[in-house]
Amino acid sequence: MTTATGIWQPHDRSPAETREVRIVAGEAELTATAAAELAWTVTEDAEGVHEVRITPDRPAAVRVAWRVPCVAATAFWAPDGGEHRGLPPFWRKPRVAALEKNAPVGCLVGAGDVSLCTYAVGEVIRPVHIRTGVVEETGDFGFWAEHDAEPGTGLVLRLDLTGRPFARTLADVAEWWRGDVRERADVATTWRGPAGQVPEVARMPAYSTWYAMQQHVDAVSVERQAGPAAELGCEAIIVDDGWHSDDRGRGYGHVGEWEPSATSFPDISGHVAAVKQAGLAYLLWYALPFVGRHTALWDRVQPYSLAYKEHMNAVIVDPRYPYIRELLAGHLTRAVREWGMDGLKIDFIDQFAVEDPPEPGPEADCATVNEGVRRLLALLPTDCLVELRQPYVSPGLWPYATMIRASDCPLSPAHNRQRTVDLRLIAGPLAVHADMLMWHPEETPERVATQLVNVLFAVPQISVDLTTQTPEQLEVLRFWLGFVKEHAEVLQRGAFEPARPDLVYPQVTARSADTVITARYAPLPVAVPEAGTLWVANADDSADVLLQIGHSGTARARVQTCRGRTVNDLTLELSPGTHPITVPTGGLLRLDLGSEAVA
Repeated sequence: MTTATGIWQPHDRSPAETREVRIVAGEAELTATAAAELAWTVTEDAEGVHEVRITPDRPAAVRVAWRVPCVAATAFWAPDGGEHRGLPPFWRKPRVAALEKNAPVGCLVGAGDVSLCTYAVGEVIRPVHIRTGVVEETGDFGFWAEHDAEPGTGLVLRLDLTGRPFARTLADVAEWWRGDVRERADVATTWRGPAGQVPEVARMPAYSTWYAMQQHVDAVSVERQAGPAAELGCEAIIVDDGWHSDDRGRGYGHVGEWEPSATSFPDISGHVAAVKQAGLAYLLWYALPFVGRHTALWDRVQPYSLAYKEHMNAVIVDPRYPYIRELLAGHLTRAVREWGMDGLKIDFIDQFAVEDPPEPGPEADCATVNEGVRRLLALLPTDCLVELRQPYVSPGLWPYATMIRASDCPLSPAHNRQRTVDLRLIAGPLAVHADMLMWHPEETPERVATQLVNVLFAVPQISVDLTTQTPEQLEVLRFWLGFVKEHAEVLQRGAFEPARPDLVYPQVTARSADTVITARYAPLPVAVPEAGTLWVANADDSADVLLQIGHSGTARARVQTCRGRTVNDLTLELSPGTHPITVPTGGLLRLDLGSEAVA
């Protein structure tokens, strides 16, 4: 590993007065620069894992840079990578991670799904500028991270060069962040539960109105879905856009006042009570940053705006002002305290990340938008469910949420799989939810099942009209939602092992001491443990599942269809090698091994 000197692009050059120091952290050689005198410490948290702290002698932007040989690299993982997992060029525009959007973490993945270099920055509130990519001049992979630093805290970098599985290194980053977040005195009182815990209902299947109803939502239609949703295994319902207005056009010109529509929800408290009586927790949607042009608030908020979004017909209000924070928090608190809501779906936090925001006026009490967002979220009720969404994935948001959902990808199982797996890798204590599942009324049971299997390691949200589903489609939902609930502990909190990020995770595994659950999205062999129970969920079109066996013994096999109907129940004699077994598309294999085989 070598330092990064001489490879940066013209717009990366620092002013002439910049000081530069060289830092050694194990095998890594780093360059730190700032327009200040720099001191540094290097701590080895574990073999091959170092924490580097670089402190200026006065407030200054501090940059740390390094590079690694780009040998046997297969993918670059970043939380904002979307569908792209290739190796970016180093000359690409730097990305920004801050409280409102993104997270300061990345991983260069090598053959065998090992981490060639995993890094994370300790700053999770203020903006962190990050550049990563292939350096064409040398064939190295270059990194730098930069943010404004104070003498008391500095820039803190975690660098993992252990060569361990990439998913393990990212899980360790989440643990590192969690310890830092919990130690912050300013957020300790708003932490929503013991470390690693959120309310169990946040980890159970939910029903969402968005794809099923769009903005055509009312109390009658919601209550019509509540009973069937609860019967199928859902434990929460999320009412999305449309509840606050009679307008049914796209856009946000009518948001901001957050009064229930008098025609669609004439008795919001009574309606909420009826849905909860059916057995569901109730969450209500809010587009937090917006005030629409067609509201009475429009003129009042103009002096407190960050930007006008013409295509949304709304203004983004500025949380640096106490007036705005109290206005927004008051609306959301009312839903919980007066209407009986169990939770809030908070949308569009990333819209607060406005480039070049205006200078704050005299009524503002904080200088940065991200600090304003943090203070706004700290005003929300702490005894309710809160759903956030990609791309606002910063660990700085953990104290204010219970779950985080994949960004919108309707009818795109592969995207839903990738986004939920990406979230699982760095979500820390939060429950990870899939984007809502929808399908055409004529969709086959097998394809409904494959959508559910594609998000098996997250919480599914269902968004179709349950009263019009065929008996076969309902059987699929009942079977797979039941499986998700029964095995939630392993699926959501077991050791998590996604494979091949460069191929959009064609196989994913979760395991506990005696249970292994593998989802198969491509015709790859499935490793069989020596003991315990193996479950294989097949979302691939091929029904010929190859079992990779490394031992001899006996196993009991049961194969079920996508509807949960048993089609094969037999005893297998195992021997080392690869052996096929037929598992229908959308179906499930249970393999009991060792002593379990004769139980």
